[in-house]
Amino acid sequence: MTPDMVTELLRHLLREAMVIAAPVLVVTALLSFALSLLQTLTSLQEQSLTTVPRLAAVAVILLAGLPWFLHRMADYTRLLISDLHRYLG
Repeated sequence: MTPDMVTELLRHLLREAMVIAAPVLVVTALLSFALSLLQTLTSLQEQSLTTVPRLAAVAVILLAGLPWFLHRMADYTRLLISDLHRYLG
């Protein structure tokens, strides 16, 4: 296995990881911004007011997107297994 092949594998792996993590991270960042703005406008400084909705949003996104996440990961695994002969030989 050459260094170029390793670099290619890692690049594909990181790209897939970013694509899979992006929906959760974007929604969580937007929700955090909105909740922080709401806290600032209302002068409420309670930490549980931001933590609980963020955790609930992450749980909902993970449950709703689970079929898509699993499909992406299964496709990536199939691609790795089908190209395994390139990396071993």
